[in-house]
Amino acid sequence: MPAYEGLATGLPTGLATHRTYDAVIVGGGHNGLVAAAYLARAGKSVLVLERLEHTGGAAVSTRPFAGVDARLSRYSYLVSLLPPKIVRDLGLDFQVRGRTISSYTPVERDGRPTGLLVGGGEQRTREAFAKLTGGEREYAAWERFYGMTERVAQRVFPTLTEPLPSQDELRRRVDDEDAWRALFEEPIGVTVEENFTDDLVRGVVLTDALIGTFADAHDTSLRQNRCFLYHVIGGGTGAWDVPVGGMGALTDALADAARAAGAVIVTGHEAIRIDTDGRTAEVTYRTADGEGVAAARHVLVNASPQALAALTGDAAPTPAEGAQLKVNMLLKRLPRLRDTSVDPREAFAGTFHIAEGYEQLAAAHAQAAAGELPSAPPSEIYCHSLTDPTILGPELVERGYQTLTLFGLHTPARLFGGDGVDHDAVRDELLKSTLAQFDAHLDEPLADCLATDADGRPCIEAKSPLDLERDLRLPGGNIFHRELAWPYAHGGAGRWGVETRHAGVLLCGAGAVRGGGVSGVPGHNAAMAVLEQD
Repeated sequence: MPAYEGLATGLPTGLATHRTYDAVIVGGGHNGLVAAAYLARAGKSVLVLERLEHTGGAAVSTRPFAGVDARLSRYSYLVSLLPPKIVRDLGLDFQVRGRTISSYTPVERDGRPTGLLVGGGEQRTREAFAKLTGGEREYAAWERFYGMTERVAQRVFPTLTEPLPSQDELRRRVDDEDAWRALFEEPIGVTVEENFTDDLVRGVVLTDALIGTFADAHDTSLRQNRCFLYHVIGGGTGAWDVPVGGMGALTDALADAARAAGAVIVTGHEAIRIDTDGRTAEVTYRTADGEGVAAARHVLVNASPQALAALTGDAAPTPAEGAQLKVNMLLKRLPRLRDTSVDPREAFAGTFHIAEGYEQLAAAHAQAAAGELPSAPPSEIYCHSLTDPTILGPELVERGYQTLTLFGLHTPARLFGGDGVDHDAVRDELLKSTLAQFDAHLDEPLADCLATDADGRPCIEAKSPLDLERDLRLPGGNIFHRELAWPYAHGGAGRWGVETRHAGVLLCGAGAVRGGGVSGVPGHNAAMAVLEQD
């Protein structure tokens, strides 16, 4: 192991305030910033090394369209899993707003456009179900099912910032054997089919099991169940909220809190190696001016398990590929809908589901599994500016502009790469067919509603899993860094779910147990593990 002598002189001017830090955090994404803020507030000396020229990782806001004053959450969109405890503990200047409508799903029935609007009050939702399905059964089943998931959420969500429970402990905490079977033991498809009969309703329920996860409803690995669980437990309610000011508002607040507590955050510093003897460690990093070394008693890696392995010289785990298309748009106005019974401002206020009937989802998965782009790509759309107009400049608000972000399902990374595959052509083909599915429910072409940037180009950008791998170093473009894990102890996960085989080296990114999503949970838990050890 390299000697520590002379370490301070090997650091860039102004970087080192301590010869050896209590903690070096590799990666300035939101989890790394959460850990830095907690540790610095506890009196620890903390250094954060960020590869990019800005902090935030995937939780950033950008102006992607030239000359247009629209600040979009570029990669991650909504907040559900961020515990209010973290916001309170760190004194963050950050707020979220609830959406007035949960979802709208357009469909054609008996040759006529219609749809299912969920939200706007119990009576209105009940009437929407009755109109679509012709009776009360599906609404009653919906209420029972989501009453069950909310009870599970109330019992599981608080455990995310506690030491990992055992499987038996979590099962006792849930205290509902039917719910445990439905969510933890049997493929979610079984539960969906047991509870619901309408194809569209089944599809709306299933989508929460498929966000960023390539799986069939009946996959025996239960990866879809784990995805579903994390999508319905947030905040103890399962609600998904809009970050005020965009996702970058959260990471800016976290960086401010960390710096205010004394943490040193440097950008343009890429960690390239971690050497440890089990008691102390050295992190070698690269800058535009050369290499440097920072020493610490603890190293927290806010990156993927593959990146951790590369830093420590371990064998890299097999990546779990991502399976999503991300599209950002700016519109001059919301498009008119074929279903004239719903106001577009309500239809787009929540999650707007496209081609997400139960059988459509199954067909799309089967096509993608066979190596083909889905002929009817499923996706869902969010209009954040309806809930939070502050992300648009005043002039755009006055003119009625709106943002749309689209999240496509069942588009695994394998479809975009490989011998003889033209990535950009495949992505463009998928975008075209995805928007065609959207257009099928509109009374005017989406293209007519798109704003243009300062160069006259339509305000739309699309990101495939391979784009995310390139831009953010997400292995295979997986937004969770790897397959999501059950929120209980298994396979040597350690007390907090962040421990690694290297003493003093912790994984605090989305690939930790109870990681995934914009939550800050792995950052919190890694900080707690450090404070316990000290």
